[in-house]
Order: sequence, then structure tokens, then C-alpha cells
Amino acid sequence: AVVSTQSTGMNLIKQATKIVCVGRNYAKHAKELGNALPTTPIIFTKPTTCFVEDGGSVLHPDISKDVHYEVELGVVIGKTLSKVPASEVMSHVAGYAIAIDVTCRDIQEQCKAERIPWTMAKCLDTFCPIGPLVSPDKIDVANTEITLKQNGVLIKTCT
Repeated sequence: AVVSTQSTGMNLIKQATKIVCVGRNYAKHAKELGNALPTTPIIFTKPTTCFVEDGGSVLHPDISKDVHYEVELGVVIGKTLSKVPASEVMSHVAGYAIAIDVTCRDIQEQCKAERIPWTMAKCLDTFCPIGPLVSPDKIDVANTEITLKQNGVLIKTCT
């Protein structure tokens, strides 16, 4: 069961202050791209202008000819989280939302080759479509399969 953002009183698009992402956290996807798994997390952020509400459109930029989509399970932090003991982290989770990490793969490869941040490849407006908030008690994240369809065609399944 999905709990809408309206019934939880939280509007992700209007209330979010930042989008924090973890790169290469899925071993299978890293292998698909020929990337080694990092020994420490690769953290990057996206501005909130990347958000697109459920049903909205992603704008394809003229600067890229190779736009990719990755389905993610977003963890929505509902209150300030800083230096919190691991045992208390879940009390800060407001819920989960399906998110799509949109990437200009050709620009990302150029950034990697130049050893510069991926900002131009991942942070364009509309590059983070997001679904409604799901209450933590309504989902078993350890046993959830997420699929991504583009124009009705299955392009990714994640477990």
C-alpha cells in the first residue's frame, strides 16, 4: 500500500532541501558499466530543481546524445540527521520513494576521464523524477523489487 504525500502531510518536492546520492552502490550495475566497486561510498548531490513530480516529463538536454535512467529506492529523511548513532537512524526515516537517477552518460564519461565531478551529467533540471512517499511501515525494503519501464518497455529490475 502506498501512502501518498498528501496523507502524510509531507510534500517531497516542496519540503526537500537536498538530494544526496550514492554512486556505484549496486554491484551489478557497476559491472554493467565496467566500473570497479569503490572501497568507500561515492557521494554526490543533486539540486532540488532536479525533482519532477510523478507523471511529469524529463527534459532531454541538447548537450547529450546518451541519456540513461536508473531506478532507485529513495530514503526520505524527515528530520535533521547529523551524527546520529546507527541505532537511532531509522527513527529519522519518514519513508521511501521511488526515484529515477537520470544521467547524461556521455558527459559523465568525459567527466570521469578528466577526473572532475559528475555535476554536468547528473544535475540538470528534471533529472530526478520521484514518486509518492511510502510510509516505512508499509514496505519491507529488504524484500522489495523495483522495476523501471520507459514508454511501457521494461528497462531495469532491481531487488
